[in-house]
Amino acid sequence: MSRGLPLLLCLLPMLLAPAAARAQDADEEVAGIRAAFEYGKYAEVLERAVSRINRGGLSEELLVDVHELAGLAAFNLQRLSDAERHFSALLRLDPDHSLDPFVVPPPAVTYFDKLKERMDSELDFLRQERRLRQERVRVEAERRERERLAAEEQRRRAEALARQVTIRTVEKRNFLVNFVPFGAGQFQQGRNSLGVIFAASEGALAVTSVIAYFAYEALFETDSIEIDDVLTETGKAIITVRYIPTSRERQANVWRLLKIGSAAGFYTVYSLGVADALYHHEDQVVTTTIEERPTPAPRAAPARGSGPSAQLRLFPTSGGLGAGLTLTF
Repeated sequence: MSRGLPLLLCLLPMLLAPAAARAQDADEEVAGIRAAFEYGKYAEVLERAVSRINRGGLSEELLVDVHELAGLAAFNLQRLSDAERHFSALLRLDPDHSLDPFVVPPPAVTYFDKLKERMDSELDFLRQERRLRQERVRVEAERRERERLAAEEQRRRAEALARQVTIRTVEKRNFLVNFVPFGAGQFQQGRNSLGVIFAASEGALAVTSVIAYFAYEALFETDSIEIDDVLTETGKAIITVRYIPTSRERQANVWRLLKIGSAAGFYTVYSLGVADALYHHEDQVVTTTIEERPTPAPRAAPARGSGPSAQLRLFPTSGGLGAGLTLTF
């Protein structure tokens, strides 16, 4: 295959050269026919045009030009049958073609327009067929463009998938964390919004209970009372009494209820948080992410003068495994 490719590259210009030469010759010959027409050599123009048309190989645009030159030359020679034949062939190629009145004499333009009127029904059919053909070409071009874009998109997706790496992360969760207050279970499960709600609620209730406790304790007063005691030598005993004055009874009731209520609320919210964490608990959670594969850095070429180096390469073959040795000087 490596020998055939250079040979094919060498033969390709030789194969394409005749086609390019023929196209160039055709353009030059049509230019010569046009030059002869401008010099008034109508018989030569008609003869050369018929010969060139019979050989074929002209594009539609050049064929229309040659038929127009041949038709005008035949009209100038009063060979109306030949003029009609060439003009008819021209109109069948281009039903909407018209002669330039600034270049072509009026009699020739009139003759061409009358012929066009006589061929009106045939030209209408040709116009419709031409529109249908152009529509088919347009639809086919759009279909090919859609297929090309779809193939390009598929190729880009395949390249993107080839560069992507799927990473699976396994997170193991501790079961005991679900019993920790202040939304610890929710935070472990990644439900941070609910965790913040539990943490704020339990924190507020705990602080309220602590404040109510110390405020209630601050209402107590201490006093000493002397009572009779026959067991002592003096017959008197002094005991210390801790009490809340009657004047502070209302405050004591408020702080006591607030202390008990906030404590009960704390344990209620804590229980709800634990129950919610246990309900949503999973021993392990697998998270899958897709990341781009890092582009490998290009290998730096060995610096000149660094000395010879050797590289051993292994590669698979149809019969097994092959090895290659590369020496760099």
